[in-house]
Amino acid sequence: MTKWTIGTGAVVTVIGIVAYIASGASSLTALIPAALGILLVIAGLISRKEAAHRHAIHAALAVALVGLAGTLMNVLKLGELLGGTAERPIAVIASTLTFVALLVYLVLGVTSFIRARRYRRA
Repeated sequence: MTKWTIGTGAVVTVIGIVAYIASGASSLTALIPAALGILLVIAGLISRKEAAHRHAIHAALAVALVGLAGTLMNVLKLGELLGGTAERPIAVIASTLTFVALLVYLVLGVTSFIRARRYRRA
């Protein structure tokens, strides 16, 4: 999960930076995905230490869950984007990409923890 955490963090960070640049650097809120990504990268780096691995990955999954909740509002505006009536299309696109990346990461993380628990039982 360490590599997935760092990789997802890097992807989400790039999404935030690109959204910020694409918006003409007019809104700092476009950097929110980058902040989430940086937190994921930090958690991934911490998880390299065996003693902290489990706690760091749990923290990363919590960050991903908060990120999912935070991006959901803009993801729900995807229909407006496709209809050409979205007020902030860059925000909708960035939020949707962030949502998808975090959702995939969260599913992988939960699956990994389930497998680890089953392995310990066996």
